[in-house]
Amino acid sequence: MSRKPIIAGNWKMNLLQNEARELFEGVKSLVSGLSDAQLPEVVIAPTFTSLSVVSSAKSSWGSDKISIAGQNCNWESSGAYTGEISVEMLKDAGCDHVIIGHSERRQHFSETDEMINKKAKAIIAGGLIPIICCGETLEQRESGVTDQHIASQIRAALKGLSNEDIAKSVIAYEPIWAIGTGKTCDTPEANRVIAMIRNVVKEVSSTEAGDAIRILYGGSVKPASIEEQLSASDIDGALIGGASLKADSFNQIITNSMKVAV
Repeated sequence: MSRKPIIAGNWKMNLLQNEARELFEGVKSLVSGLSDAQLPEVVIAPTFTSLSVVSSAKSSWGSDKISIAGQNCNWESSGAYTGEISVEMLKDAGCDHVIIGHSERRQHFSETDEMINKKAKAIIAGGLIPIICCGETLEQRESGVTDQHIASQIRAALKGLSNEDIAKSVIAYEPIWAIGTGKTCDTPEANRVIAMIRNVVKEVSSTEAGDAIRILYGGSVKPASIEEQLSASDIDGALIGGASLKADSFNQIITNSMKVAV
């Protein structure tokens, strides 16, 4: 089946408000002149402090050609959780998506599979779309447990979700050893792992949900690599870090992605 590609930029802890607005305007300058049929789904994930300025710029533009994502959320709707942000707050700030389970959250902030599952449920209940990250360390890959580890992450993240909700969700496979290192998992192997993820989704939900869910690759994605990646059978787009912080490189990734027939 045909799945619309997603090109998502995770800005991480970068860019002040004026810089975020400038970057949004730079991406807008490309996508504003393209038809929806041409474009992949474009998603950007600013810092929490820049959500309002980016959302305001999007509202002034009056187009939905760029979607906005939060970089994290709490599963509680409100309360005494200093420093946290709820799904409702992200929705109020103009978000359509929320990134959860990123390896940096798992590694530096001790996020567990159970927490990520709670977040996925809260995001879906709030009417937004989760972008659920998974991936293995270099040690896990060298030990030959990549598939086992990632399958476990996916089963845990999707536990208790309906087939319909799973079909609308997004998964991002990000081999941890390739994030910000300049190393890229070669396309045949990335596609193999993503096909395995798709089969796990089918096992825990339905064939229809597994065929519908979009699964992205992330890990040192560059303009030169995206065309080959999107030409693979199961890679439905990219979650991009460093290359999304400059309009030129991010726009080139978008442009190159459009060369691949869907």
